Amino acid sequence: MTSHIETLVQQLDGKADESYDARAELIWIGAHAIPAVINGLPSLGGFGQLTAIEVFEEVGDPRCGPALIGLLDSENPTVREWAAMALASLEIDGAVEPLRRAYRSCLERATPPNWTESVGIRYALTELGARTPVVPPLTARLRATAEDDAPGWPSTHFTEIINDLADHAQVILYSQFWRVSPAPTSATTSPQPSAPTTPTTSRSLTASLWDQWVRALVHLRDQPGYSPDERRS
Repeated sequence: MTSHIETLVQQLDGKADESYDARAELIWIGAHAIPAVINGLPSLGGFGQLTAIEVFEEVGDPRCGPALIGLLDSENPTVREWAAMALASLEIDGAVEPLRRAYRSCLERATPPNWTESVGIRYALTELGARTPVVPPLTARLRATAEDDAPGWPSTHFTEIINDLADHAQVILYSQFWRVSPAPTSATTSPQPSAPTTPTTSRSLTASLWDQWVRALVHLRDQPGYSPDERRS
């Protein structure tokens, strides 16, 4: 006979409202529900497994560690990404080597390094102390602090920063340019040389930054170490 907890686990794969209610009740039940969630994982689809990962994180029971490690081999890239992030947030013992294997699998599949799965695994390795971000001295010195203590660099030094990172075998995968003015701060995302996204962002500014981006990419192309690897961010 199926227990109430087992029924809740199967409902994780149901419609949004049903899944949300089951998730909330399993979290309320807490550690007592974790074995049933672990046992039910193989029968769940991608949506149900993602919701189960949320239950694991909210309950914080380390017994889910082996199950999360197993999800690193899922055919669903989002499940793999969420499992990696959960392993980091729960500080699961023994997760580092499986995460390294998962990242090597990303490289073998030629997963772009800026896709969320690759980013998530690198983040998890960093949080677990198995990966050290590289910030060259010049880039660190030019860094400014923006609102909410967010890191930022003056756009006038953009090419210098790209070259400094390239000289240290680092690559910028994406960036945003922010214009600070008395009006609300606005952003434009590179490398799209598109029309301004807000009235406060001028076309000439966007075009100038685009030119810098192209010149920086040419510089990177000529770097012998310009290829993805596990220590690159």
